[in-house]
Amino acid sequence: MDKQTTNEYQPDYAVSPGEVLSAELDLRGMTQNELAKRTGLTPKHIVSIVKAKSSITPETAIKFERALGMPADYWLNLESHYQEILARLHEEVQLEGDLDWLNHIPVAEMAKLGWIAKFKNNTKAQLVEVLRFFGIASVDQWASMWPNLKVAYRQHNNQEIFPEAVSAWLRQGEIEAAQIACVPFDKAVFRAALDQIKTLTVESPEVFVPRMQELCAQAGVAVVFVPCLPKTAVSGATRWLNPNKALIQLSLRYRTDDHLWFTFFHEAGHIYLHGKKELFLEGTNGLDAEKEEEANKFAQEELISRATFASFTRSGPFNKAAIRDFANRMGIAPGIVVGQLQHAGFLPVTHCNDLKQKFVWNHEQQ
Repeated sequence: MDKQTTNEYQPDYAVSPGEVLSAELDLRGMTQNELAKRTGLTPKHIVSIVKAKSSITPETAIKFERALGMPADYWLNLESHYQEILARLHEEVQLEGDLDWLNHIPVAEMAKLGWIAKFKNNTKAQLVEVLRFFGIASVDQWASMWPNLKVAYRQHNNQEIFPEAVSAWLRQGEIEAAQIACVPFDKAVFRAALDQIKTLTVESPEVFVPRMQELCAQAGVAVVFVPCLPKTAVSGATRWLNPNKALIQLSLRYRTDDHLWFTFFHEAGHIYLHGKKELFLEGTNGLDAEKEEEANKFAQEELISRATFASFTRSGPFNKAAIRDFANRMGIAPGIVVGQLQHAGFLPVTHCNDLKQKFVWNHEQQ
C-alpha cells in the first residue's frame, strides 16, 4: 500500500525559548538584570538563554515559574519543542545529502514484497522508511552495520552488484529469523537434523519448507527463504545472529531443486565446520576460498558420497531411467543427481533438466 504525505505541519524554522523570554520581559517592563536578581541566575546566564546559547533546565524553569508566574512545564515544553524542531531541521539537511544512497536500494521490489511502505513523490519520506527497515538512524550507520559487503563484492565482474541491495536482502532475513524460536545451538542435534532433511529433497515445498525449518530450529538454526532482489546475485548466506542462534538464508536464485539443496547443505557446512564471527555470502568473489571449498565438499558428501557417486559414474549410461533408479536408491530427488552429473561434466547442462523440480515464489504467481 502506498503511503501519502500527511497533513501534519512541520515548521521550517524554530522559535527559541529565549525569544519568548525576551518578549515576556518587555511586556513586564523587566530588565534581564532584574530577572537575574529575582532568580539568582547570573546576568551572563540570562543573556545566554535569550540568545539561545543555553537551554532551559528543569531548575531554571522552576526559577522562572516563581519569578514570572509562568508554569515550569510551560518553559520546559518550549525548550523541548525548540530542540525537537532544531533536530528535525538538521535531519532534513542530513536526509537531503543522503538521497543518492536511496538509488542503490531496490525500493520498488521491496515494496512489492511488502517489506517496506512505498511513498509517492516524497523521496525523503521514502529514505526514512528504508532507514527504519534497516533499523539505523542514518545512512552513516549503514557501513558500520554491513562493513564487509563492499569488500565481498569488490571483484564481482559478471554483473552490476549493489552492496546496499544485498544488505537489504540480508536484513529481511534477520527480520524473518527473529520470528523463528530456536533452542540454543547444538552441533550434534544439527548433525542429526541434516540426515533427516536429506530425505525431504523428494518432497514438495509445502512439505519440506516447514519441516526443515522445524528440524533446524530444534538444533539452534533458523532457516528462511527470502526472494532475491535485483542487483544482488546472491543464492545463500550463513551467519550467526548470536552465539546460540545461526541463520541460513536462501534465495532460490536458480529456482531448481539441485541448486536449492546444494546451497542449503553448503550453508549447513559453514555452520558445522566454521566459526561464528563470519558472514558467508554465496555469489561473491571476496570469499575465503578454502572455507568455500570445504563447504562444497561437505554439501557433496551429504547429498551423494564421493565413493558412491564415483561408482555410479563408472557404470553409466546416464539416461533418465538410470538417474531415477540411482536417486531412489539414495533416497534423494533425481534433480540432485542430474545437477551433480552436470557439474562433474558427465552430463551436458542441456540434458535431463526435466527431472529437476522448479520453484516459483508465491508473489510471482499472483
